[in-house]
Amino acid sequence: MRASFRLGRIVGVPVGVNWSVLVIFLLIAWLLSANQFPRTYPDQPGIAYLLAGLAAAVVFFLGLLAHEVSHAVIAKRNGLEVGGITLWLFGGVAELKGEAPNPGAELRIAGIGPLVSLLIGVFFGAIAAGLAMTGYDGLWLGALAWLAGINVLLAVFNVLPAAPLDGGRLLRAAVWKATGDRTKASVVAARAGWVLGALLIGLGFWQFFAGGGFGGLWLILIGWFLIGAATMEERQARMGSALSGIRIAEVMTPQPQTAAGDMTVADFIEHYLFAYRYSALPLVADDRPVGLVTLDRIRRVPADRRSATTLAEVACRTDELVLASPDESLNELLPRLTDCADGRALVVDDGQLVGIVSPSDISRAAQRGSMREQLAGQPGS
Repeated sequence: MRASFRLGRIVGVPVGVNWSVLVIFLLIAWLLSANQFPRTYPDQPGIAYLLAGLAAAVVFFLGLLAHEVSHAVIAKRNGLEVGGITLWLFGGVAELKGEAPNPGAELRIAGIGPLVSLLIGVFFGAIAAGLAMTGYDGLWLGALAWLAGINVLLAVFNVLPAAPLDGGRLLRAAVWKATGDRTKASVVAARAGWVLGALLIGLGFWQFFAGGGFGGLWLILIGWFLIGAATMEERQARMGSALSGIRIAEVMTPQPQTAAGDMTVADFIEHYLFAYRYSALPLVADDRPVGLVTLDRIRRVPADRRSATTLAEVACRTDELVLASPDESLNELLPRLTDCADGRALVVDDGQLVGIVSPSDISRAAQRGSMREQLAGQPGS
């Protein structure tokens, strides 16, 4: 999930917001200010309902941010790089670069998020209880009580033992610890996520046809998301297993064809396009990579601008390049490939370009790895 705009950095981690946050933010504010608060605390000014609803929605999303920041902090303490934090329609996601080194680290990284949400819920609950003990029974008590309840609910939902929820990570840590098999643990957590998603979809349809309206549709949407995410996690786990032990030098295309960044798109199309076998072309200066251009990027340049547009202007920029070492394992590279939309890595040795890794290279390596596992599992092999 990519951020639509950046908010800045927290504990050194870039924090962004996807546009879909606006949808759920406005929905929460509207449901509170136009429905729940007026029904529970009637005869208040309309502006009071609006301010209480907006304030509750803002604090709720700050709590989500604290949840994800806690994941990032503990991940960094356990040696993982964090690419960023993004808030979106279904809450938030901390983008971890790589896998936890052991079940204990997995347990700590996954468990801290629900714990933070629970503590936030208890904090607001304590304030609400204190106000109630003083005899206050106004609108802001309702806002505090809602924040307490929603954060506790968030913590409980997140510890359900199903990927990609934090509880799925906890389940994976437990199975990993018990079996010593990371891949098996990932598959178990992903299958649990698929089951939970199916149950939520079924419950959503039942609630919708029973008159639940939006609540049922929301459960269906969450269930659909869980099934998709769980399926992807299982696929990634199996691919990671297939690629285990494979070095980048074994799968890369060595000494790829390169070009200079000052070449125009028109010149490339006229003289070089059909001479190159590949759909991606590294740009180099003194044999050092400075960019990466693909045919898809070139196609997006209007015909009347090709003679005035250089390859460097349409290339994946230097700060977006994914660089790897020939001796690095392929599994270590995979999480970084999302850093550039082109999905390719440039292989460098002492700063010099020596190869390129494309999605097709990875796919072929995964196929060979899967065949190796199958043959190794056959009797007599």
